Amino acid sequence: MQDQDSASDTERDGFSAGSEEWAERESRNQLRHVTGLGEMQDETDVEYRKVRLERVVLVGVWSSMTTTAAQAEESLRELAALAQTAGAEVCDGVLQHRAKPDAATYVGRGKAKEIAGIVAQNEADTIIVDDDLAPSQRRALEDVTKVKVIDRTAVILDIFAAHATSREGKAQVELAQLEYMLPRLRGWGGSLSRQAGGQAAGVNGGIGSRGPGETQIELDRRVIRTRIARLKRQIKAMAPAREVKRGARKRYGLPTVAVVGYTNAGKSSLVNRLTGSGELVENALFATLDTAVRRAKAGDGRLYAYVDTVGFVRRLPTQLVEAFKSTLEEVGQADVILHVVDASFPDPFAQVDAVNEVLADIPGAADIPRILAFNKADRTDDAVLGRLARLRPEVHIVSAASGRGVDDLRAAVEGFLPTPQVHVRALLPYAAGSLLSRVREYGRVRQVEWLGEGVSLDADVDSRLAAQVMDAAIDGNDDAGDSANDGNADE
Repeated sequence: MQDQDSASDTERDGFSAGSEEWAERESRNQLRHVTGLGEMQDETDVEYRKVRLERVVLVGVWSSMTTTAAQAEESLRELAALAQTAGAEVCDGVLQHRAKPDAATYVGRGKAKEIAGIVAQNEADTIIVDDDLAPSQRRALEDVTKVKVIDRTAVILDIFAAHATSREGKAQVELAQLEYMLPRLRGWGGSLSRQAGGQAAGVNGGIGSRGPGETQIELDRRVIRTRIARLKRQIKAMAPAREVKRGARKRYGLPTVAVVGYTNAGKSSLVNRLTGSGELVENALFATLDTAVRRAKAGDGRLYAYVDTVGFVRRLPTQLVEAFKSTLEEVGQADVILHVVDASFPDPFAQVDAVNEVLADIPGAADIPRILAFNKADRTDDAVLGRLARLRPEVHIVSAASGRGVDDLRAAVEGFLPTPQVHVRALLPYAAGSLLSRVREYGRVRQVEWLGEGVSLDADVDSRLAAQVMDAAIDGNDDAGDSANDGNADE
C-alpha cells in the first residue's frame, strides 16, 4: 500500500510539474469559504427589512485566467452587500476555482450537492449566484439543492424595484424586470394550459377543448410582451416632459454638472454639501434612482445645476442600462462630469473602471470634461490617501461628512463651467431691473455702473439674453453682440 501511494505521488508530481491544470484540479476539490459576509454595519440602513429575513448562501466561480482570488472575494463581498440591501441575511459564501462555469449546474453536480449540504446546515431559503445564470443552469441547480436559486441580476433588479419612487423610475424598473423574466419563464404543467387534443381532450377537457390552443407558458410570454410594449410606449411618452425641463435649463443658459459614480460612493451627500440641499442620503446601495437636479451659485454669481444620477455597479445588467437610457441621457448632455469614488473601498480604481465602462456607452459623454473626486476621506487612512494622490495627481480628496476639500472641488467644477459666448455692453434703464437680475444669474457680469441716465452693463451672456439686452437698451448707447470669442473663458 505504501509503495502504491509513493507511486501515485510520483505520478502526480510528474504530471503536475509546472502544470497549471493540476493546480486547478487540486483547488476544485474543495469550496473556499469567504468569511465576514453577514456582518452589517448598521441595521437601520434598509428600511424595508422584514421581521424574518430571507436567509441566503452566496456562490461564486472564478478562473485564474480572468481574475484573482482577491478580486473574486471582493466581488462576493459586494454581492453580500447587495443581498443585505435587498433585505436578506447572508449565512455563508463559497467560491469555486475552475476554468469555466459548468454548463449544466454552474458549479458541477458534485459541488452542487456539497452546496445543498451547506444550505441545509444553515437552514437557508435561497442561493444567490455571483453571475448571470442561464435558465437551464438555474433549474438544474434548484433541482439538486431543493431551494430557490437567483443570480446577481435578479438581486439588483429587486433593489431597484424597492427604491424607485417616481412614475418614470417605476416604469423603467418594471420594464427591466420583465425583459429579464421573459426568457426565464417556467411552465406550470398541462393543468394550466389551454392546449388539448386527441384522447386526453376527450377524457379530461371535453367538448370545446379539442384542437390547437395556447399553453400557459405561451400565454405568460404573450402577456409579458404586451406589457413590455405598453411600458416602452409610456416611457417614450414621458420623454417630452423631461425634454421640457432640460430645454428650460438650456434656454436660460444654465450649465449642468452630472454627478456620476459607483453606488454608495456618497454622491448625494457630496451634492448636499456642494449645494446646501437636503437630498435623500442613505447608507445603502442604489438609494438614488430618480434623477435629482439641485441649483448652486458660483463665486461670480452665476447659477448652475448639479444632476445627481443613479449609481453604477460592476456588471450592471444590460436590461437596466437599456431601461435607464433616458435617465443616463442627462450625463451625455451635461457640461461637466463629476466622477465620485469611494476612497475607503479596498480597490477604488476598480470602481473607476466600472463607471468608465458605463460612460463609454453613453453618447456624447466621452467629449465632456471630467473631474475625479475621491470621497469619504474621513473614513480612509492618510497613507492610503497619499497613495491615491500619488497615483492620480489630478484627483480631489474630499469628505462630504467633514467638508474636507469641498471648497477646492467646488472651485474646480466652476472653473470648467462654460462661459456665455456673447459679449454685450449696454445702457439699461432702471426699469429693467429684472433683466439685470437674470444677467447676473445666467451670465458673467464684468462691470456694472449706476449712472444718472441708467445702468451701464458690461457682461458675457448667451444669445437669448443678448437679444433681450439689445431690445431693452437705451437707444444710441448699446454695443451688444461682440465677437463670440471676446471674453470667452474657454480660450
